[in-house]
Amino acid sequence: MNAVSLTTENLGDVMPSSEAAKAAATQPQPANDVVMAELEKAAPPKAKVYRRERLNAVLQWAVPPLLGIALFVGLWALVSQASPQLPGPAKTWASAVQLFSDPFYNNGPNDQGIGWNILYSLKRVAIGFGMAAAIGIPLGFMIGRFSFLSRMTAPVISLLRPVSPLAWLPIGLLVFKEAQPAAIWVIFISSIWPMILNTAAGVARIPQDYLNVAKVLNLSEWKVFTKILFPAVLPHVITGIRLSIGIAWLVIVAAEMLTGGVGLGFWVWDEWNNLNVEHIIIAIFVVGIVGLLLEQGLVMLAKRFSYE
Repeated sequence: MNAVSLTTENLGDVMPSSEAAKAAATQPQPANDVVMAELEKAAPPKAKVYRRERLNAVLQWAVPPLLGIALFVGLWALVSQASPQLPGPAKTWASAVQLFSDPFYNNGPNDQGIGWNILYSLKRVAIGFGMAAAIGIPLGFMIGRFSFLSRMTAPVISLLRPVSPLAWLPIGLLVFKEAQPAAIWVIFISSIWPMILNTAAGVARIPQDYLNVAKVLNLSEWKVFTKILFPAVLPHVITGIRLSIGIAWLVIVAAEMLTGGVGLGFWVWDEWNNLNVEHIIIAIFVVGIVGLLLEQGLVMLAKRFSYE
């Protein structure tokens, strides 16, 4: 054999395989390989990285709302200390625990649990809102579809839409002669406008090419509605429904304060007459939570539809 230096490639030709492997292991590794090997040793396991990322995501999602709630409760506690007439968080919480321990008791028309008051308010909202949707959404489609009808109804809508909801209550009492239908009437007339306007705006924004193709294919008006208008306008309809349900839930409390009977609004007014401020604060939170649940339910419903 010539007196030349042997590399790891030709060592295998003159050494057994095990000796060649040992010789290759003893050869100095390139600098990049050494650095990569050290980094792999220092890197944390993939499971730890995944847990850390998941923990960071949970903290980013949960910490800001918790801080906001803590700040709100802290300010509430400070204000209650400065104003003794206002119950603090601890006192209100104790009253809420006692109140919700039996939410469905019934001691007569003017003394029922908060659960019944919530259900009665939801019932009125469902009836008024359902009537508004049954009339407002089809009317919005027609207003957006036919320009003559749009010009005809524009001044009426512009005149009636800004009217305060409670201004409609005397009209309802005059026409229906009873408090229950009058409250439903107020919900109906207050929540119908967002559905009409959003639906009409969605129909008006449909590309004219779609409607021209429908004319070329000689599609019926029902086919135009089901195949072109409704799928394209559905996001606008959902937006109008979300706005309307928020308005309806806001209006019902004020309407029930004036009409009486069983409901959250009447319950708040009755507790004010009894100077039970803790229950009034609880009612405020109940109204907010129920309104939030209604809106989130509609958001979840909207996500189940495809708008393609």
